[in-house]
Amino acid sequence: MTNQIPSLYHKKSWRSLFNRPETMTFTLLILALVGASLLSEYFLDVNYILRSFTLTAELSIAALVLTMVIISGEIDLSAAANIALSACIFAYVQASGAPMTLAILTGLFAGLVMGSLNAILVIVYQLPSIIVTIGTLIFYRGLAQVIAGDKSIRVPEWFIGVNTKMVLGVPFPVVIFTATAIILGLVLGTTIYGRQIYQVGTNNTAALHAGIKSNRIKFGLFVLLGVVSSACGIMAASRLGSVRYDLALGGELQMVLMAMLGGTYIFGGRGTILGTFLAAWLLVIVSTGMTVANLLPAIQLTVLGLLLIVAIIATNFIYSRARR
Repeated sequence: MTNQIPSLYHKKSWRSLFNRPETMTFTLLILALVGASLLSEYFLDVNYILRSFTLTAELSIAALVLTMVIISGEIDLSAAANIALSACIFAYVQASGAPMTLAILTGLFAGLVMGSLNAILVIVYQLPSIIVTIGTLIFYRGLAQVIAGDKSIRVPEWFIGVNTKMVLGVPFPVVIFTATAIILGLVLGTTIYGRQIYQVGTNNTAALHAGIKSNRIKFGLFVLLGVVSSACGIMAASRLGSVRYDLALGGELQMVLMAMLGGTYIFGGRGTILGTFLAAWLLVIVSTGMTVANLLPAIQLTVLGLLLIVAIIATNFIYSRARR
């Protein structure tokens, strides 16, 4: 009898491991690497993969914070438009002759304002976050076009090249993404604040009765996503050397896909930073592999859309099995 208890425990542990969405994401990542390496030998080169990741590093960093927003039971679809507007404001201010420090602070302040606007409309006025952020998505993107017009705004030559900066042989954007993932993962997984985010997303009413200030938590997450998105916009300006109003166009799809593919539950209460971290690398492999295969952008977008649908269905299936 005593010998059966450890064996049952190990079986349960292995079963719970395979029932985790992160395991599915990791498995897909390995399969994608194998498939992509058959298309091109470059996928066996770590440096090539790292360089490829810098192309979507800004969206990946913002997706980490978006994961926390979704876990809290809300969603923000305006982060990509925030990236574009913050970058346009930053580029416009520095092109007007202002010091670079002032331009950066202005861009970050713009992100703070955008995040706060989303938070006020959702938290204070109790409007559905998906409707609010679709509206602000269009509003922010329109403002970016008003500021930049149809032309590109250049940044100084010395400011260009954040993606070429290396830290121990790793591109700087990859280092920032990894460090952000570690910090947010620790906050979400090991702190009282992180546990409260899960509780708010699981049952907001119960969280309020437990004395958790859910509105303050959600407000802070919207603001954090706004500021991080603006920082990502400035990083994108450095990587590209110029800014247009259509920067990160369609990025909201990729960010939501990273979160969903990483196992974040669309209705809140479940998800991990690790899952989004793995999903970001998976999308880089898939997107780069499709580019190497010379697939048209429209086909690539279709594949990403199908991945999003499959990710939502698979996540719901895994969590429904876990409840049994």
